[in-house]
Amino acid sequence: MRHLTTCPLTLLLLPSLIQGQILDPDDGRPSCDHCDLHLSCNCSFSGFTRVPTVTDQALSLDLSFNNITMVTQDDLMGHSRLRALDLHGNRLAVIHPSAFDSLWSLEELDLSGNLLTTLNHNWFSKLEVLQQLNLLDNPYRCLSHLSSSLFQGLVRLRRLKFGGSDLKELRTGDLLGVTELADLTVHANNLARYDSGTLGDIWPLGRVTLSLHGPFLTNVAVAAAVLADISYPETPITLEDLHLVGNQSVQPFRESAKRRIRHLSFRNFSVSDESIVDLLVVLDGVPLSLVSFEDVTLNGEGRWEKGSWTDHKNIDQFFLRNVVVLDVFKFTSLVKLKFLLQYPRTVSVTNAGVFVIPCETSRLLVNLQYLDLSSNLLTDLTLAESLCHGEKTLEELRVLNISGNPLKSLSMMNRLVAKLKLTHLDISRTGYSSMPSSCSWPSTLKYLNISRAKLRSITDCLPTSLEVLDLSYNDLKSFSRALPLLRELYLSGNKFLRLPAGQSFPNLQTLTIQFNTLNVFSLPDLRSYRRLENLQAGYNKFICTCDFVNFLQSQLKGGGDVKLTDREDGYVCDSPFHLKGEAVSQVRLSVRDCHQVLFISLCCGVFLFIGVLLCVLLWRLHTFWYIKMTWAWLKAKRCSQKQRKDTVESEGLLSFDAFVSYSERDSSWVENFLVPELEEPTEDSSRSPSFSRPMSLCLHKRDFLPGYPIMDNIMSAIEHSRRTIFVLSENFVQSDWCRYELDFSHFWLFDVGGDAAILILLEPLPKDNVPKRFYKLRKLMSSTTYLEWPQEEDRRPEFWRSLRNALKRDGD
Repeated sequence: MRHLTTCPLTLLLLPSLIQGQILDPDDGRPSCDHCDLHLSCNCSFSGFTRVPTVTDQALSLDLSFNNITMVTQDDLMGHSRLRALDLHGNRLAVIHPSAFDSLWSLEELDLSGNLLTTLNHNWFSKLEVLQQLNLLDNPYRCLSHLSSSLFQGLVRLRRLKFGGSDLKELRTGDLLGVTELADLTVHANNLARYDSGTLGDIWPLGRVTLSLHGPFLTNVAVAAAVLADISYPETPITLEDLHLVGNQSVQPFRESAKRRIRHLSFRNFSVSDESIVDLLVVLDGVPLSLVSFEDVTLNGEGRWEKGSWTDHKNIDQFFLRNVVVLDVFKFTSLVKLKFLLQYPRTVSVTNAGVFVIPCETSRLLVNLQYLDLSSNLLTDLTLAESLCHGEKTLEELRVLNISGNPLKSLSMMNRLVAKLKLTHLDISRTGYSSMPSSCSWPSTLKYLNISRAKLRSITDCLPTSLEVLDLSYNDLKSFSRALPLLRELYLSGNKFLRLPAGQSFPNLQTLTIQFNTLNVFSLPDLRSYRRLENLQAGYNKFICTCDFVNFLQSQLKGGGDVKLTDREDGYVCDSPFHLKGEAVSQVRLSVRDCHQVLFISLCCGVFLFIGVLLCVLLWRLHTFWYIKMTWAWLKAKRCSQKQRKDTVESEGLLSFDAFVSYSERDSSWVENFLVPELEEPTEDSSRSPSFSRPMSLCLHKRDFLPGYPIMDNIMSAIEHSRRTIFVLSENFVQSDWCRYELDFSHFWLFDVGGDAAILILLEPLPKDNVPKRFYKLRKLMSSTTYLEWPQEEDRRPEFWRSLRNALKRDGD
C-alpha cells in the first residue's frame, strides 16, 4: 500500500477547510455538533482526518466513512458515558494502546473496514462491559501475537465479528476469554491454518456466519475442522461465499451432519445439480428443520431425482431468495421432488423469477401452512394455475403472501382463496386499482395486507372477520366500512383529511395514519374509538390552531388514554405560515393566535374609538372644512385657468378694482353709498375734498355671468379683482353666500397676501363672531386697521378718503 508523503499539516487542515469544520483553538482538532436530543452524534461522511471533539455527554458517536488515520491517547478522553462508537470505513492504521481506556461504559465498538494490520489486546483491556465488537475487513493475518489473548477481559462480549481477506490462520488461544456468544461472524475465505478447537471452546454459541470460500475448494480439512467446532443442534449456521463443485467440496458437511444440526443457511451460494444431490446424500437422515438459500446461482436443470432415496422428512422450513437459474428454459418440473415437497410446512420463494407453479406441483405440498411467493412474476392467470383455480387444494395453508406480483384483479384473487382456510393474506405491492362491491373471503381470515396498491375507494368487499388491516400507501380519501373485530388499522401514505369515524371500529387498539393530508384531530375524535391505545399520526399537514396545539401537547406528554407511539418530531406545523416547519411540541401561541375573534373585535373597537376621536378632533380643528375648501378652490381655480389661456401675466387678468362681498340685506348701503362714491365721484366737497378717478367694482348682482356655477363666479370675481372688500355685519356672518366668498377669499389670501382684503364694519362686530376657521381674517382684524362706517356725517369724508387710499393703484 502506498503511504502519503505530503505535509501532515496540510493533510489535517485541507479537509477541514473543504468541509467547513470549526477547529478547536487548543489542539487543532475539528469539532462535530451533529448531536440529537437523545445524545446521539452522527459525524459520518464528514471528511474528518482526526477524531473530532464532541460533547462529553454523548451516548453514541458515529464516525464512519471519514478519513481518520489514527486514534491518539487523548482523542476520546472524557467520554465515560459513551455506549456506542462506530469507526467503520475509515483509514485507521494506528490506535494508541490506551485510546479506549476512558470508555468504561462502551457496549458497542465497530473498527471494521480499516487498515489495521495488527490487533492489540490493550485496546480492549478496560472495556469490561463491551457486548459487540466488529473487526471485519482489516488486513491482519492473525488475531493474537505472542502469548497475549485479544479478548481476555471481554467477559460480557456477546456479538463478535472478525476476519477478512488477509486472515490466514486461527490458532489455539486466539479466542481465549470468550465464553459465550449470541452471534459470531468469521470471514476467512483465504484461511490456510486452523488449529482444531479454536472455536470449540465457545459455548453456548448462538448464530454463526462463516465465509470459507477457499477452504471448501482447496483445503477441505480446514473447512471440516471449522464446521466441527461450531456445529451444534441449537446453533443456526450460515455459510457465505460458497461454491460447491463436485463431491469433494461437500464433504466438510459430514462434520455438521454428525452433530445433528437443525438450521443451515447459504448466502451468495453457487451450486450445480451434482453438488445438490451430493449434499442431500451427506445430510441424509440429519434432523434439519430449516434450510435457507439466498443469492443463489444454479448451474443445472433441477435434476435431483438421484437423491430421492434420502430421508429429509424433518425439513419444516424452506427459504429461497434471489435465485438465478443460468439455463432457466431447461429447468425441469418439480413433480419428481415429492420426497422433498411433501414435508415442509413453511415455504418461501421470493424474487426467484417464478411465473407459475403447476397445479400438479401444488398438490404435493400437503403439509404446507405458510407460502411466500412475493416479488415474483405471477399474473392473475398463472396464479389461478398455481392455486388450482380455486379448488380445495392446500387445505392446511394458513398464511399466503403473494405481494410484489403483477396482479390486477382483486375479484379473481377473492375467488381463488375463498375455499381456503387462510388466516393471513398479503397481496400488497400489486396493481389493484379497484375493489368489487362484495366479496366472499374465507371466514377464518384475520390479517389482510393490501398496502402499496392503487386503491381509490373501499367497499363492502372487506371481510368483517378482520383483526388486522393494512391499507397504507394507496389513494384513499375516506374509510367507512364497519369492521367490528378490527384491532389494528394501518392507513399511512393515503390522502385522509381527518381520522376515520371511530364508531366503525369498536375494538380498534392501534391506528397508524402517518404521511397523509391530515389537518387536525381532537379529543372527541379519539374518544370515538372505545379501545384505542396506540396512535401514530405524525408527518401530516397539521394546521396549528390553539385548540389543536394544546390538545396535542398534552397527548405528547402522556396526558390522555391514547399513547402517541411515533416520534415527537413527526408532528410538525404546516400552517399558519409563521409556524410552518416548527414542531408542535415547541409551539407557543400568543393571545392573538388563540383568540382571533376577540382580538379582532378589540382591535376594531380600538380603531373605531380612535377613528371617532380623530374625526371629532379634526372637526373641532375644522380640518374637513379646509379639505373641502381646498378641493373647491383647486376645482374653481382650474376652471378659471381655462378661461385665460391666452394671457400670461396675472396683472392682465384684473378687470375690477375691487370685488365687493356683502350680504343681500346690506345691499341698500352698498348701492346707495359705496357704489356711487367709488364709481361716480364728484367735485362736491361734501362728499370728497378733491376729484378722484372712478373705480370699477364687481357686484354679484350686476357682474356675475349667468349660466355659470355660483362658486366659479365667486372664484373668477376674486381672481379678477385687485382687492376684496368685505362689508361685515351680522347679516354678513349669517349669509351662506357671503361665507363662500369669505372662504374663497381666505384661500386667496394665501396666494396674494393679506393686503388683498379690505374690511368695512357697518356696525360693531366682535372678532369672536367671525368663525374660528377663518383664522387669517381674524388675524387681520386683530393686526390690521379696518374701516368702520361712521354714523356721524362729518366723519364720513375721512372714511371715503381712507377707502380710496386702500384701493388706489401703485401708479396713482
